[in-house]
Amino acid sequence: MLAASHGHVLPWRKSSRSSSNGACVEVAAMPRSVHVRDSKDPDGPMLTVGHEAWTHLIGVVSDGRIAR
Repeated sequence: MLAASHGHVLPWRKSSRSSSNGACVEVAAMPRSVHVRDSKDPDGPMLTVGHEAWTHLIGVVSDGRIAR
């Protein structure tokens, strides 16, 4: 799914492990940042972080340092 943000078209994707109830996030990786949004509200707010912060977050979640 694509959505425009600040004049850019974002290539949104979600995990293949997402459930069918819509309770997931979508991610769009761009050259300078990673955007995250709620799949249930594609026109709502999105979180934008740099690649270093995104990599750190993924590592923390993967290591179990953040509980679900």
